[in-house]
Amino acid sequence: MASAQKKKTGGKTRSALQDVVTREYTIHLHKRVHGRSFKKRAPWAVKSVLEFARKAMGTSDVRIDPKLNQALWAQGIKTVPHRLRVKLERKRSDDENAKEKLFTYASHVPVTSFKGLQTVVVDAE
Repeated sequence: MASAQKKKTGGKTRSALQDVVTREYTIHLHKRVHGRSFKKRAPWAVKSVLEFARKAMGTSDVRIDPKLNQALWAQGIKTVPHRLRVKLERKRSDDENAKEKLFTYASHVPVTSFKGLQTVVVDAE
């Protein structure tokens, strides 16, 4: 896994994880919970969002905002939203004895329509 986290830049290798960045993604949950039994759909969707954030941001420590969890469970355990707009923020960990220096914070971005939305890098406020 360590080799996947390093990028080759010129002649030097640098960690791809050192960047503190915020991006907005649209997650297609419908394909991720397809075929899953009804009573496991919402819990599976939460795990799918965690896995998506882990792969997209390259950190194993992913934290979900309560509003995002609420949005996933809003229609009950079996009717998960087809798509979800998520803001993923890679932040530095303040904890001294943390295993990783960075973590990802996933929060919900409410949108009226998903038409034409792309992955966007959000400027740091």
